[in-house]
Amino acid sequence: MADTSQLTSGVAERYASSLFELALEQGAVDSVTADLDHFQAMLDESADLKRFVASPVFSAEDQLKAIVAISEKAGISGFFANFLKVVARNRRLFALPGMIKAFRIIAASHRGEISAEVTSAHALSQAQETELKVALKSVTGKDVTIAVTVDPSILGGLIVKVGSRQIDTSLRTKLSTLKLALKEVG
Repeated sequence: MADTSQLTSGVAERYASSLFELALEQGAVDSVTADLDHFQAMLDESADLKRFVASPVFSAEDQLKAIVAISEKAGISGFFANFLKVVARNRRLFALPGMIKAFRIIAASHRGEISAEVTSAHALSQAQETELKVALKSVTGKDVTIAVTVDPSILGGLIVKVGSRQIDTSLRTKLSTLKLALKEVG
């Protein structure tokens, strides 16, 4: 079976790169980033939207109609709305989460920042996010933007990905390690 994650990643990066270049030319990087964040929040909140984006069952025409309606209702317009239409028309909605992630990385790099993906068992307070940014800046030497994902299945702690490095202090991982250690002893 072919590895589709590599294909998805390549598609996502190409689309994100094109969107960033257009937004940069027009001076609309901030507004596109805001629309991207808004759409990501909608994806995070709606299991139905997540399934729709990932599903290959819908035709390009159905995807386009739905994306237009969703964009209008959410107040998303301009570059990002047009971008969503192109993505739907080309049947690439499945790669949209990767496109959003890739755009954030490209935008952060352009600003001279490094981005980190943080997975937490619960939402972080503003103070916790600030403290985490300071800690990551001391390690990387650059300003850090973070994208926080809430995943209650990690039970506690954090999983932080910065570039190719990952720091996993989740309770789930610690319990799994302990379980393996106990099996080896017994």
